[in-house]
Amino acid sequence: MPNQATNNHQDLKAVILAAGKESDSTDVRSILLQNLGSRKVIDYVIQNALQLVSPENLYIVVGHSSEEMRAHLGNDYQYICQEEQLGTGHAVLQLKPLMAGFHGDLFINYGDTPLFRSDSIRGLLNRHHLCQAKLTLLSAVVDRSYPYGRIIRDSKGRIVDIIEAAEASESVRAIHELNIGAYVVRVDTIFPALEKLPFSPEVGGVRLTDCVHQLVRSGLLVESYQTYDQDEVQGINTPEDLANAEFILQKRLFRPHRPEAEDQVSFGTGGWRAVIAEGFTMHNVRRLSQALANEITRQGQEKRGVLIGFDRRFLSDRAAETAAEVFAGNNVPVTLLSEDAPTPLVTYATSRLNSAYGLVFTASHNPPEWNGLKVFRGDGSLLLDEETRQITAETNRLTAWNVVKLDLDLALEAGIVKRRDMTNEYVDAVEKLIDMEAIRRANLRVIVDPMYGVGQLTLGIILTEARCRVTFIHERRNPLFGGRSPAPDLESLRLLISDLEEGHYDLGLATDGDADRIAIIDEKGRYITTNDLLLLVYWYLHEVRGQRGGVVRNLATTHMLDRMAAKLNEKSYEVPVGFKHIAAGMVEHDALLGGESSGGLTVRGHILGKDGIFACALVVEMLARTGKRISEMQAEAWKISGRLYSLEENIPATPEMRVAIPKLLKDIPITSIGNYPVLNVTHYDGTKILLENDNWALLRFSGTEPVLRFMVEADNTEKAAELIAWLKQFCLGKN
Repeated sequence: MPNQATNNHQDLKAVILAAGKESDSTDVRSILLQNLGSRKVIDYVIQNALQLVSPENLYIVVGHSSEEMRAHLGNDYQYICQEEQLGTGHAVLQLKPLMAGFHGDLFINYGDTPLFRSDSIRGLLNRHHLCQAKLTLLSAVVDRSYPYGRIIRDSKGRIVDIIEAAEASESVRAIHELNIGAYVVRVDTIFPALEKLPFSPEVGGVRLTDCVHQLVRSGLLVESYQTYDQDEVQGINTPEDLANAEFILQKRLFRPHRPEAEDQVSFGTGGWRAVIAEGFTMHNVRRLSQALANEITRQGQEKRGVLIGFDRRFLSDRAAETAAEVFAGNNVPVTLLSEDAPTPLVTYATSRLNSAYGLVFTASHNPPEWNGLKVFRGDGSLLLDEETRQITAETNRLTAWNVVKLDLDLALEAGIVKRRDMTNEYVDAVEKLIDMEAIRRANLRVIVDPMYGVGQLTLGIILTEARCRVTFIHERRNPLFGGRSPAPDLESLRLLISDLEEGHYDLGLATDGDADRIAIIDEKGRYITTNDLLLLVYWYLHEVRGQRGGVVRNLATTHMLDRMAAKLNEKSYEVPVGFKHIAAGMVEHDALLGGESSGGLTVRGHILGKDGIFACALVVEMLARTGKRISEMQAEAWKISGRLYSLEENIPATPEMRVAIPKLLKDIPITSIGNYPVLNVTHYDGTKILLENDNWALLRFSGTEPVLRFMVEADNTEKAAELIAWLKQFCLGKN
């Protein structure tokens, strides 16, 4: 059952009406105990009530045969038996003997209305108190047909009555404002009003809504709180209603929302990210750090300590110090990097020191108003899904009182927090993997755009020590990143391209905000896609360096890698999206290269994470050792793999699409795309459709933003565009 709310109202009690029968003689109890998502229908109603009252102040009206309901809900609540189902008003009257001496408000909710949002329930109560009403009901203005009572208002907009749909005239049925089944009412008002109502043979008892007109006639104020989400109106009285409710719940799972609005921390595929001052707050940094410290303590790993780094974003340095105070307060030693640093440096340092965790405060390539945290295990790999679920759940249970911290000045003086510069160690580690002498002999001219991020220092040291003639643009610190996201895509690198062409550089390089992703521009000013870059790197490692091993890619990355691996008598392994899966695959298969089409790669013997600094240095080495331009190396690689052309298009995704499109793709067999036969379809991460000749199409909803991604790879650009068009027509034309 849901957890009890921590901020219960002492002057409020609640009742759930769960004893009635429907007109088709279906016992409402059987509906309320039906599965809806992962819980029963009644559980959602209970959850809403518990945000207002404690279990001992929650009453549940049940019928004479209620053993199954009681067995499911347990004994935390007070049950009231309505032996005869004589209407909702009669059901509420059963509480009167239990309310002696209580003069507060009563929250009333029908048991068959599980879809009210918590904000709507709180809004209902808040408006009731602010307006000092005797009764406040939850209403909705709808454009669909529902068999619910219509709210009647006078010329001044005041509620004067509720007329049930079955008794309404045609003109009343045309009213779109409905009473949808939740009320807050003064106890000393509702019981006298209900007792005055006569027994109605037409409805077989006393209706709760009939007292509204009576209250108004007595000069008492009746108010309403309106919800604007029409899905909340859906009650559950039939199997069809249950199916509709299931669809609504699935939509809500995918609706873009801000968990930070409820002070919740939420991890995605790349860590925790949130808008600064809304979700990314020092309070949440402390809670998350405390949860991590708790896990370290449970495992008895305090002596291993933690390593904490930060990038150039607004508040990253402050967040790192705040986290250090919490770990110190929990007797966990902290190595705090002394200056902003690339994420791959933190990954390396975590593994180098064998820390219990490595933390870097960054939001990677997100817009400048965001910040966040990436957490690494002791080997430098990202936390796996089960680990982040556990840490997230614990974080969100913690309050400020649960956080233990030690002021930074005291922690530094005591030595439990130590500042350390690990730039040189990381640079040395990268340079050991790079043929620096070959680069020194090549006398290359390189231009680099770190996009105002943290890539300039480490990459600058490496290229300068390699005797490159290197020029940086956008190298200074700018927490606004020039007013755009620090993502190295084609549109963001126009200045880099123009400067490269004007200066006749051999190569253009770019890293994202935390320097774990890379983009390259060739000597002709052409943007080289990551798919083509990965193919080049794999060809170079295998054919020029003479290294052996397979390649790990995610399912959205080029199949030219598969072709290349097969021609070189190696294997290619496909994993879901998320570099943690690539890192795990590299360890499992002892692979030579791991990469993803979004710009990240690493190699065997280096860190278990993306490294844009190392990748840039490796590309420069490729030019130096081969003596060839990027375009010439591409031609060599394509001789082995052949050409495939990638195309991607993103469209805004509604919650309805996230439910309906996967169902459509699974329900309708796809045997061909246009004239192209389908060889296989997989659904383990989105839907991937495999065609002949290593052509494929992928539909996948983003895990970090509300978009649907269409990604294809085909023999030529025309076919790629044709595949994209077919996918859009299939999904959007039939959705």
